[in-house]
Amino acid sequence: MNWMEKELKSLRDVSLERILHDNAPALDRPGYILRGNRLLLNLASNDYLGLAQHPAIVETIRESLLTEGVGSRASRLVTGNRTPYGKLEEELSNWQHSEASLVFANGYMANTGVISALVGRDDVVFSDQLNHASIVDGILLSRAEHARYRHNDMEHLRTLLQKYSHKRRKLIVTDAIFSMDGNVANLRELVALKQEYDAMLMVDEAHSGGIYGECGEGMCFHLGLQNEVDIHMGTFSKSFGVYGAYVCGSQTLIRYLINKARPLIYSTALPPSLIAGISTALAIVQGEQWRRERLYALSDLFRSSLQNAGFNVGTGNSPIIPLIVGDNDTALRFSRVLESNGIKTVAIRPPTVPNGTARIRFSLSAAHTEKELADAAAIICATGIQLGVLKP
Repeated sequence: MNWMEKELKSLRDVSLERILHDNAPALDRPGYILRGNRLLLNLASNDYLGLAQHPAIVETIRESLLTEGVGSRASRLVTGNRTPYGKLEEELSNWQHSEASLVFANGYMANTGVISALVGRDDVVFSDQLNHASIVDGILLSRAEHARYRHNDMEHLRTLLQKYSHKRRKLIVTDAIFSMDGNVANLRELVALKQEYDAMLMVDEAHSGGIYGECGEGMCFHLGLQNEVDIHMGTFSKSFGVYGAYVCGSQTLIRYLINKARPLIYSTALPPSLIAGISTALAIVQGEQWRRERLYALSDLFRSSLQNAGFNVGTGNSPIIPLIVGDNDTALRFSRVLESNGIKTVAIRPPTVPNGTARIRFSLSAAHTEKELADAAAIICATGIQLGVLKP
C-alpha cells in the first residue's frame, strides 16, 4: 500500500492534495459558517436562495420524523416508497409541467442512473467538455461512445453528430449552468441540433433550478424551451437547501427509469422526513420570487465590483462567479488569505477545472447583504494586489 503515499506526495508537490475541514452552521447568521470558533462570511456554498436553515423546512422535517421515523428501511422498489414520495413527485410534475417525475438520492446518482439506463454499447453521448463529473461518470458506466464537444461550441457538436449519425441512439447532455464557470449552455442551439439529428436531449438544472423561471423551474423554462427537452434533471441540495435530486419527463421515461436506473433500484430510499422537507422547500421556491430577485441583484453587484477591479471572472449573470488566477499555488494562497480575513472560499483546481485555470469560485446567496458583499469585494481586491494577481 506504500504507493498511496507516493501518489499523495505527488499531489502535494503541485498543490493538488485535498483535505477535509470541519465547518458548522452559524444558526443566527445564514450567510456565514463557523470554522472552529471563527465566524466566516460563506462565499463557497450552493445555498443560493438561503433556504438551508429555513425554519419552516426544519419544522416539517421535525414533525415528519415523529411520524415516519428516521430511515426508509429499504429501496423504493421494496418497502422504502413511503407516502411523502408520491406527494413530492406529483408536486414536481405540476411545477415542471411534466407527465411524471422521479426522485433520486442525489444528483450524482441521478445523472449516472439516467445516462447508463438510456444508452449502451451501440450508442453515443455528446457531452459538453465542462459538464459535471457525474455526467462524465454516467457516460463511462453506460459504455456508450463518449463524444465530447468543445465548451458551448455548436459547430464542433454538429461535426460530431454527423460523424456518429450511424449510432443506434444519440443522447446530448449538458449542464444548464456550468458549475465552475457560471455561464449558460447554448440551449436554443442544442434543441435545434437535437431535432435535426434525431437525438435525445438531457439538461442538468442543478445550478439553475430554483433560480431561473417564473417559479424557479429552471433555465429551460426561462428560455421557453421546456417542451423541447426530453429529460429534465435537477437537485434539491442547492437552491432548495435540502438534499436529493429529481428527473422529470414523460410517463414512459419515468416508468423506464424505475425499471432500469440501477442507483434507484439498488439504493435505500431517502428518509421520508427529508422528502417531506423538500416538499416545503419546493413551495417556498415557487412562492417567494423575492429571493430570486435579490440573488440577481447581489450577483450583478458583486460580479461588477470584481470586473471593475480588473479580475478575470468570466461571463454570465449567475450567482457562480469564478475568479480565475491560473496556477494552483496562487489559488490556494488566495483562499487562505481570504479566510484569515473572515471570508470562506475554496480554491478550485484540476482535475475539477482545466490545467492552468485554477480559481476561487464564489457562489452567492440571497442570505447575503449588499454591505457584506461590498466589504468582501474590497478585501478580495486588496488580496489580489498583495498576491500579484492585480496590479496596484
